[in-house]
Amino acid sequence: MTDTDLAIDVRHLAKRFGDRKVVKDLTLQVPVGQICGFLGANGSGKTTTIRMLCGLLTPDDGEGTCLGLDVRRDAMKLRTQVGYMTQKFSFYEDLTVAENLEFVARLYDIPNRDRAINEMLDRMGLVDRADQLAGQLSGGWKQRMALAACILHQPKLLLLDEPTAGVDPKARREFWDLIHEMAADGLTVLVSTHYMDEAERCHRIVYLADGRLIVQGSAEEVVAQAHISTWRATGHGVVEAAKLLRDAPGIESVAAFGQALHVSGTDRDAVAHALEPLQGRDDITVEETEPTLEDVFIHLLAASGTKTEHAA
Repeated sequence: MTDTDLAIDVRHLAKRFGDRKVVKDLTLQVPVGQICGFLGANGSGKTTTIRMLCGLLTPDDGEGTCLGLDVRRDAMKLRTQVGYMTQKFSFYEDLTVAENLEFVARLYDIPNRDRAINEMLDRMGLVDRADQLAGQLSGGWKQRMALAACILHQPKLLLLDEPTAGVDPKARREFWDLIHEMAADGLTVLVSTHYMDEAERCHRIVYLADGRLIVQGSAEEVVAQAHISTWRATGHGVVEAAKLLRDAPGIESVAAFGQALHVSGTDRDAVAHALEPLQGRDDITVEETEPTLEDVFIHLLAASGTKTEHAA
């Protein structure tokens, strides 16, 4: 793969804030036109990495390019060619949707502003909301407006930092449909998310823990690389069983999925042995199952020592 095939090509990036090293020795390559999912617990370094990739933060160590531009020397130019959507809605709530887009168009000195804005309103399904105050939009429409503003200057790389947090499932699905349409047109997308269904819609997944890249690949490759065995336990006794299994030898993660438990570990025989006391109980059914991406995510969180609300 040549340099021109890569939208992101960075090596050994590191960033410190005071004595705390937030990103450590991160090497990442993302091909043009791919959607890359950024996974990891809060504080794992995702946002800091995104800000280095778009030129808002200068790496303390490492080197590389985004869109062929050096992340150190070409930071100012890089900012004009990348679209960056932050976690927090960062537009003017007392301006209309159209007025916010006009502000962005002037900021980037976009030619034929009115035409560009009207085309974007139509593309994003915002025509009927063009004169509505941004502050009056629902969460899903705010995110859609923010996306419109981020791609108005026609960037070649789009960086999205948890773009659908707090958005209802229908709006999330529609948002992701838009992302896939843009990727099909050649836009490269790096998106951080905590939603496993969103991660599974990415061409590639990157998992960070404590500032380090732990695993990367397609969803199927990430599951295979984890080398975990997973059992599913159901029945009235699973809550009590979870307490017993948490400290059992060989059990590396115990997670509740509705009325069921998913119990995982890298040593299949050890996990099976730990589950033997449950096999003869009338109130619990135990069966081996294929690990899901969420099983792997919870396993990686546990392995990195990070606590999660998913754990039982």
